[in-house]
Parts: sequence; C-alpha cells; structure tokens
Amino acid sequence: MSDLTNMGQDEPISAGQGGAEPAVSASPEPSEPPPCVPPPGPRLSPFLTGLSALILLGSVLLFAWLQATVPRLSRVDEPARALALMVGRSMDLEEVFADAPPWERLLFDLTMSESGETLALASVWYEELADSFPDPHVRLQSAILDGEAGKLDRVRAEILAWAHAEDPFPLFARLLSAAYLEPRIARADELALQAELAERVPAGWFYDRLAVQIATKAGDQPLLSAIKAAQIDRTEPLVQRARLLAGLQLFCMVAGLMALALIVGSQSARRVLQVGEAPVPPLWPGRLGSVVLIRGGAISSLMTLGLLSFETDSLLVRALAIPLTNLPILFLAQRHLFGPTGVGFMQGLGLRPLSEAWGRLGLMLAALLAAALLGEWGLGRVAEAWDLASHWTEWFDGDLVWGSWPVLAISLLEYVLFAPLFEELVFRGLLFATLRRKYGWRVAAAISAGIFALAHGYGILGTVSVFWSGILWAWAYEKTGSLLPGMAAHMLNNLLVCAAVMALLR
Repeated sequence: MSDLTNMGQDEPISAGQGGAEPAVSASPEPSEPPPCVPPPGPRLSPFLTGLSALILLGSVLLFAWLQATVPRLSRVDEPARALALMVGRSMDLEEVFADAPPWERLLFDLTMSESGETLALASVWYEELADSFPDPHVRLQSAILDGEAGKLDRVRAEILAWAHAEDPFPLFARLLSAAYLEPRIARADELALQAELAERVPAGWFYDRLAVQIATKAGDQPLLSAIKAAQIDRTEPLVQRARLLAGLQLFCMVAGLMALALIVGSQSARRVLQVGEAPVPPLWPGRLGSVVLIRGGAISSLMTLGLLSFETDSLLVRALAIPLTNLPILFLAQRHLFGPTGVGFMQGLGLRPLSEAWGRLGLMLAALLAAALLGEWGLGRVAEAWDLASHWTEWFDGDLVWGSWPVLAISLLEYVLFAPLFEELVFRGLLFATLRRKYGWRVAAAISAGIFALAHGYGILGTVSVFWSGILWAWAYEKTGSLLPGMAAHMLNNLLVCAAVMALLR
C-alpha cells in the first residue's frame, strides 16, 4: 500500500511538492501589516520567557533524540503480526486487481497503491524484522517473499541454513524446497506436505503462495481450484472496501477540481473565498505572539511529558490528553493576544462564519481536498522516480486495526476531531498568524508548515506530505479569513486515512 501510509495519523492521503504554491490569489499581499493594539496589563517577565524557551528547546531536543534512537519496530505493538497482516492484505489486493479491467487497475494504482511495489518493499521490511525478531514464521515469510520475487539463491541459502536447525526450521526448509526449487513433486509427497503446511502455517496470503506452488508442482488441479475459491471468499469483502475507497477519492478529486475551476474563474475571488473576518496579519504585535507561543509551548511540553510518565490505561485520560495539553497556550493567547485587541477569540480566528459563508466553506473544502490529492499523486510519482518509500510503521495503528470498540472510538476522537481542531488553532491560528506580522504569507506558511511537519516525526515522504498540508491550510486561512476551511479539510483528511486503515486492515 502506498499511503495510506499512515497515519498516526495525520497523514496519510495529503501530500505533494512542498515548495509549490497554490495558484489562486484572492487579493494583493499587503506591504505593511495592520497597526497593533498594545495590550494593557503587566509586563511579561523576560526571565520566565527565557526559562520557557529553554524548556521548549529541551523538549524539542528530547523529541529529536527519541526519534533518532528508538527503533521504529518498537513503536508498533506485535510488529510481526502487524507486518504479516499488512503485507498479506496488500498482496491479496494486488493479485485481485491484476486480473481486473484496465480502467479499474489504473484507478487502483492511482488511488490505493503503486502496483508491483509491495513485494519489493515487503522484502526489505521483512529483512529488518527478521534481524530484530528471530521468529521462525518471520523467517519463513521473508523466504516466501524471496521465492515469489525469484531470488532463488537466497531461498537456497535459507534452506541450507535450516536443514539441521531446530524444529520447525527443517519442515520449513522442506516446504520451501518443494515450492520453489524442485521441478516436480509426487502426489503422495504433496499430500503429506500440504497437511504439514495447513497445520503449521496460518491461513492467508503466505500460506496460499506455498500451497499453490506445491500443488502446481504436483499437478493437483482440484486443490488449486479449492485454494482459488477460498482466496476469493477471503478477499471479496476487502476488494469491495478498496473499490469504495478508490471511488470516494475519485469523487473528491473531481468535485475539488470543479471547485478550483470555479474559484479561479471568478472575477471576485475575495468574495467567493471569504468565510470569516479574522484579520490576517493579526492585530497583536509579533513579539508578543512569539512570547505567548514560547510560554504556552513550554507548559504544553511539560504537561505532555507528565502524561506520558503517568502510566495508565484510562481511556478518559487518553481522550482528554490533547485538549488538556493545548489549553495553556490557548488561555495565554486569549489573555494576551485576543482579549486586549478587543477582537475576541472567535472573531479573531474566523470561527464564527459569515451568514452567507456556508457555501463558500464547502467550496473551499472541496478545493483543498483536490489540491491535497493532487499533491499526494505528485509525491507518489517523485517517490517512485527516486526509489523512496515511507516506512510501514509510520501509518500502521494497532488501535485502529485491533482495538476494542471503546479504544477505536477514542482513537477516532483523537485523530479526527481533537488533533485537527487544536493543531489548526495553534499552528495556523497562532504560529502562522504571528509570523505574518513580519513576513508575507508564503514565507510565513513555509516556516509554520515546516515546524508542523517536523513535529510529526515522520520520514522524508511523510514530512513532505504534512508540509504540503500545512501550506494548503495556511493558504486557506489567509484567503478566507477563517480557520474553519482548514479545520474541516484537516478533519476530513484524517478521517479518510483512518477509514482506509480500518477498511483494509481491521
């Protein structure tokens, strides 16, 4: 699978060329920011601000150190089970769509996967997994991938290494030899091998590949037909969900392109785009906005570390973690930025839309989704040309795949509601807006989107994907005077990613 990748997810179907800039410009960029309204009240202590800066810097360095030193496989519960599920489902889909009509294969390749890439990527991921988890089934699955890729020298090396090892390696060596190295198998031997295979290897794609190879060598057509029928029964619900997801993405793309065309063709783009009345650049001084971000960020970092050290399985604590850790910075913003200017929190961020703005909000939401999907497609082409791929652990989420219904509900609440809501308030409503006091929207958007992307801790492709999303949502805030379009697009983006993970893996 390709992007789905993702996940954690804020990520996963939005991506693109990070340096690109949306083509629509609703109004000329102001040469001078609006005048500031000096906030009344006590002077903020430079000492406390400096201390907050040190705490925030320490938190950033700790985060970077953890990202560099904690193995990726340790960030996923039961990595062997997770990778087997992901690879098996991906290969099932690729085999089904390989026999589909050309138009359906094209749709699948554009929206769901890079056809033919899963086998090569899975081999690399299984080599990494086998080095960290010396489980016999992991080694067997890695060898099956080598056999399916035609890497028979590696299969022979494994067979030689396993011939005199402890159980079950000798049996696995015999199964591999029969499946990939021997030209023919006697029917009596085949029946014995198939019985051992059914007993020792779990059902799924890996089992099917060995069973099919061995049955083919023995000319066992009835068994081949039975395996094919069982595979169809197993994969049909998966295929239907994949078709639904692909069709949904296609619909979003077409609707979004129509919305973009309407916006570009409008003679009054500002009137078409305006949703709220947030002043961008904002009314508060840039220096004061920086102080609020530093102090609030330090408090939020300390609260986050405290919650992480407080080991508990309480779903209530988990549900409230994102709101609680973001409240300090929002409280400081209301007290020092919005309150003194007289604009207010809701109006200052455009959270109270104009009475006639709901249609514009829908128009902008469709346009943002189209731009995100176009960026995702473009990033996929670049990644393919440069032989890049996201690591599977970046988007796999055990709670979405295996979690109970209460755990699943809390995960969706986090990913689809709380994360988009508070990230847009902080990264676009405060960070981007504060940067706009000094810079034009392009520079401010690039800086805020870069910080936003790095904060997610993804690899190269995931970082570029999140960066592009940050650019789009900052542009939406700039042009509409409201955080609502970016929030809505962010929520829908995360919902689609979660839906893809659950539909294909749960």
